[in-house]
Amino acid sequence: MAKASNKNSSKDFAIKIKNVSKEFKLIYDKPFTLKERLVFWSKTKVGKHQVLKGVSLNIKKGETVALIGVNGSGKSTLLKLMTKIIYPTSGSIEINGKLTSLLELGAGFHPDFTGRENIYFNASIFGLTAAEIDKRVGDIIEFSELGSFIDNPVRTYSSGMYMRLAFSVAINVDAEILLIDEILAVGDQHFQEKCFAKLQELKKSGKTIVIVSHALDSIRELCDRAVWIYDGEIRMDGKTDKVIEEYLKVCG
Repeated sequence: MAKASNKNSSKDFAIKIKNVSKEFKLIYDKPFTLKERLVFWSKTKVGKHQVLKGVSLNIKKGETVALIGVNGSGKSTLLKLMTKIIYPTSGSIEINGKLTSLLELGAGFHPDFTGRENIYFNASIFGLTAAEIDKRVGDIIEFSELGSFIDNPVRTYSSGMYMRLAFSVAINVDAEILLIDEILAVGDQHFQEKCFAKLQELKKSGKTIVIVSHALDSIRELCDRAVWIYDGEIRMDGKTDKVIEEYLKVCG
């Protein structure tokens, strides 16, 4: 019995990040024309930029966690690594549960498809069957408040309309883990408040939420825990109010 208990407790996590580092290759003095490539082929300089440096982080099921830090600190890169859009240079990331994400506005949308067609296309990427999408498409359209625009090509949408559709799809795929970047800063005040209320609802239902945002007041209200990333490393991890207090002393 004890062994079974230990095995179950080891799966209480939603996301396990172990000693993760991420480097990006930088190319200096890159030749653009054929002549430049022939003449300067041996002079192209290649460098590396290390964005994350040995980050380790465990997020439990049902936690609502904020990643905070100044621009360029590595928080959005860490979020992309969790989604496996990109992969770490070293270290490992383990995901325990069905995951959905809102990282880039309209990512995964086909510009020539209508909003309705993109609902089916996008939701299928998240693992829903056509029958499951049929059951949810009405709720998705209603939440998006796009009305008759839902049957227009998404290339005709404003950035706010893109966000409405993307958020509406993501919250209706019934994922256990939701990852969100600054996308919620897009759109009018009414819809931002509506999205925030929905996130509160998802939190109460036991979903795991990881959010990157500079909206510290919203983070205080939504998140139980905050992780401050500074220059590619975790500088502080703890209760939201305390982490934000220390963050503002340095970066405020």
